[in-house]
Amino acid sequence: MLERLVALTRDLILIPSTDGRPRERARCFAFLRDHLEAVDGITIREYESGGYGSLVACPKGVDHPEILMVAHLDVIEHPDADVYRSTVRDGRIYGPGAGDMKGQVAIMVELFCLLHRRHPGISFGIAITSDEEIGGHHGVKHLFENIGLRCGVAMVPDGGSVNDITIAEKGILHARLNCEGQEGHAARPWLVPNALLQLAEGLVRLTGEVAGLRAGHEDALDHWYPTCVPTVMRTANETLNCIPGEAYACLDVRFPFPYTAAQMMERLRLAAGPGIEVVELMSAEPTHLAPDPLYLEITRKLTGLPVNLVRASGGSDSRFIAQYGIPVILSRPLVGALHSPDEWMDIASMDLYFRICEEFILRKLGLG
Repeated sequence: MLERLVALTRDLILIPSTDGRPRERARCFAFLRDHLEAVDGITIREYESGGYGSLVACPKGVDHPEILMVAHLDVIEHPDADVYRSTVRDGRIYGPGAGDMKGQVAIMVELFCLLHRRHPGISFGIAITSDEEIGGHHGVKHLFENIGLRCGVAMVPDGGSVNDITIAEKGILHARLNCEGQEGHAARPWLVPNALLQLAEGLVRLTGEVAGLRAGHEDALDHWYPTCVPTVMRTANETLNCIPGEAYACLDVRFPFPYTAAQMMERLRLAAGPGIEVVELMSAEPTHLAPDPLYLEITRKLTGLPVNLVRASGGSDSRFIAQYGIPVILSRPLVGALHSPDEWMDIASMDLYFRICEEFILRKLGLG
């Protein structure tokens, strides 16, 4: 089984299923569908929203399985297409998407096929989407909000680690700042307002405002406070001695409970000051997750380690599931260097995570 997991992961890495390559995303779905169709007694449904596909596989006659594993096949875009390949060394699979999350997709598909061959009709399904890296609105959100997908327990192997179970995720706010000035000659800066300079000053005020919310978190290891990170700053101007007439910037803001997206937007708008428009691009509220006690018990037993309940500054598709009161288990094998060409997944931990999930599903459904 471990050889099959490694082989399937490496095959998936070869497909550059990025946001800018819709045909490759479709090819990845077709590849996975070929694996799943070899199993009798299951139904595969495919959906589309905004140009992004999703796949849901369940036993025939079961629309809302008791246990549902959820993953995404889209990966980060890298300029060099030749990096979409893998190597195996030092007990790890290296390659773009190995840990986020082609390796987890391989585990899900192999586990689904194995359990449905051994226990036909088992109330266990999988859902695979293709837009998590850009927000998940056309994937998991679409499936649960528009299609009406539901389950008893969701397992999302996109956070934490083998014995680190995520119980909370920060909210996310992406915003764009727009500033208009007036074009002019850089030799006479007193004649026109400089949009780029006004925007830079606004960014300083914004980041300072959010940094002030860090009070009470002086411990360097405690990052459970709001953060505001400028990620883009641009103008249309390409002339060195020309004052730009307009400029914009983008922000990535993360915030824990009890802050809300609306509260953070209000803070941003007030701090930006006059002349700077703040536009919300995407937002998600902080998420509270509820890992199953049985899963914690099995993890302790199979790892021989204590289980750590952790909080995450990053976000996942879990937020679209937890809002319906569905318990979500957020853990995964050991991974590293995420979103880089040298992203990796630990092979031994793939086997361990597979066995944890297998025992949990069987015991949860009264088959273990």
